[in-house]
Amino acid sequence: METVGLFEAKTHLSELIARAERGEEVVITRHNKPVAKIVPINEVSPELVAKRHQLLDELQQIGREIERRGGPITVEEILAWRDEGRR
Repeated sequence: METVGLFEAKTHLSELIARAERGEEVVITRHNKPVAKIVPINEVSPELVAKRHQLLDELQQIGREIERRGGPITVEEILAWRDEGRR
């Protein structure tokens, strides 16, 4: 990952954007301190990854409940689980 100063980033913004489109990341510094990062837009944030893992865990719990019951679960039951803790 390359680091560039703010002045250089302003001067070569189009080039930096093209590099991001190719999958590269560039850190922008001000007075040699990192202040921003240009990344490809398809990069997944750690928060989104954590949310995906949480949702997958919840789906697996539903699947285990279906197995335990030996049959389908109603829409009402699923909605009740979804709403638990929201009140």
